Amino acid sequence: MPFAFLKTLQSRPASSPASSPVQQREHTVSGRTLPLRIVENDRATRLTLRIDAGGRGLRITVPPGLARGEVERFLDRHQGWLEQRLAKIPDRPQVRPGIKVPVRGVPHLIVHEPDKRGTTKIGRDASGPTLTVHGELAHLPRRVADFLKREAKRDIEALVERHCTTVGRRAKTIRFRDTSSRWGSCTSDGALSFSWRIMMAPPPVINYLVAHEVAHLREMNHGPRFWQLCEELCPDTDRCKAWLKRNGTALQAIVFE
Repeated sequence: MPFAFLKTLQSRPASSPASSPVQQREHTVSGRTLPLRIVENDRATRLTLRIDAGGRGLRITVPPGLARGEVERFLDRHQGWLEQRLAKIPDRPQVRPGIKVPVRGVPHLIVHEPDKRGTTKIGRDASGPTLTVHGELAHLPRRVADFLKREAKRDIEALVERHCTTVGRRAKTIRFRDTSSRWGSCTSDGALSFSWRIMMAPPPVINYLVAHEVAHLREMNHGPRFWQLCEELCPDTDRCKAWLKRNGTALQAIVFE
């Protein structure tokens, strides 16, 4: 269920082939330097430019044998488009003490206690909900990410079991990743994958994502029967889907590095 911006242009005949199926480089837009991946795809008939969720990078898919100059000209022609789209993407806040990170939709103030040991834990002080992190400051972003991963594993595995019982299917495996283009996926052999960042969304949205992917265990498509099943598993499907579309980019933009 990707929420990235797309821009396409019909490709022109190539005069020389690209040197590699995948090229890694950087591209600067309005003073903002982003990683750029140029991927050659045998099935592509046109250039496709995508901004990864959260504005974390750019990706161009090109037909085989496309001249290098075509990619540069394509980027030049659509520099204005990139500037407009990136301007709409929220800033990328770095996880650090004093900022708030949502946990199940509720903002939690990050409190750093470097002289203490222990796991990251939720609490509350006079200002409201807190997320207390121990240890060295350099490890704080990773510790917050690890906390969200643990919470995701606990909540989502329970939701998968519940929804699988309802649909009469079994998930082969459940994986948790930090994906930039989609919140979840389901393979034809029943492997489910979820972005642990979904733990920053409200519980109904988390439930919707799990229901969506479990529904694919019966319906590997997005046809009417699939959406009917989603509604049966999650009556708030439309509202939660809209919430994730509005707010998902901001969650993807948070930096845990």
